[in-house]
Amino acid sequence: MERVKETIVVEGKDDEAAVKKALQCEIIITRGFGLNESIFKRIEHAAKTTGIIVFTDPDFAGERIRERIAKRIPNCKHAFLSREDAEYKGNIGIENATPESIIEALSKVRTLKTVDELIFTKQ
Repeated sequence: MERVKETIVVEGKDDEAAVKKALQCEIIITRGFGLNESIFKRIEHAAKTTGIIVFTDPDFAGERIRERIAKRIPNCKHAFLSREDAEYKGNIGIENATPESIIEALSKVRTLKTVDELIFTKQ
């Protein structure tokens, strides 16, 4: 089984179980919108020691959680799972993905960068 050196940040226990079926890694659970200061401190510590990969559900809540983490830890890595790979009977979540889909998503990890660039000018 493949091992990932970074700590993976997921939303819930079912997501953790799905990721651990796919590979060996350390995981931090945000508890969805229950992401509090204590969890942020754990994420910040992991970011400094192992690095982190934010791997949230491909839905509105998952994107809001991803944004909150990225705002506090701008250089964190991100993995994205397609809605198609995360959906089962109308439920969308990492917990529904196959180990193969999870490995594929984590193999395409990237760092998001905010670009402060003026696109339009008065002229």
